[in-house]
Amino acid sequence: MRTKPVPTTSIARSDAKQIFVREADLVEELIGEMSFTEMFLFHLTGKKPPAGHVKILDAVLVTLMEHGLTPSAIATRLIYHSAPDALQAAVAAGLLGVGTTFVGTMEGCAKMIEEMLSAPEGVEARARAIAQRHHQGKLPLHGFGHPHHKPDDPRTPKMFAVAEAQSVPGRHIQALKTLSQQVDEVYGRHITINATGATAALLGEIGIPQPIMRGVAVVSRSAGLVGHILEETQRPSAAFIWETVDEAVPYTKP
Repeated sequence: MRTKPVPTTSIARSDAKQIFVREADLVEELIGEMSFTEMFLFHLTGKKPPAGHVKILDAVLVTLMEHGLTPSAIATRLIYHSAPDALQAAVAAGLLGVGTTFVGTMEGCAKMIEEMLSAPEGVEARARAIAQRHHQGKLPLHGFGHPHHKPDDPRTPKMFAVAEAQSVPGRHIQALKTLSQQVDEVYGRHITINATGATAALLGEIGIPQPIMRGVAVVSRSAGLVGHILEETQRPSAAFIWETVDEAVPYTKP
């Protein structure tokens, strides 16, 4: 006797002649009619997205695609060097590095934004409490700071400008800006809003749920890592990286 409810899906179905995604005919309504970014949002929400939302998500995807020879790109190049017959394994290796040190901090920032927006005492009061909590507890301040871009991350104001030009409500962006003001006061110095912090605000503005925000970064970084693989075939660096590490890290007796 069945005791668990039967699971269902509302994403896709097909028969011998047709394929439907979110009840739209793939051949007649989607192929050649929707851009990849539109399709991404449509796939997530089941609704044709407003042009402004597509523009904002495009800005995020472009921002997060490339970061140079970061650990994820290095991992991709090394695995491709080891298994050039399995490009997907190299991309997957790099995607394992999309975590809370690189890129994935948008989730933590989004949680703070949601906390401020739902606070009964108001955004500014809760922003100060959050800043004090992180400062006193020496906790990572997700969405803030950058090792290279000082005093400010140049990507952030551009991302805000793109979103604000699309007439979004602006609640998430303003909450993050308010938090930034309180962070500077509590910490006694300026700490920039980085690109992942801006991403959290932009994705919040277009209704992307916080638990899947990192997935947007995964989609964007996948394309970036494919670019690194192509360059690896043309201008190899994996062997050099391997040899450099091998020579630079000395062996010591246990």
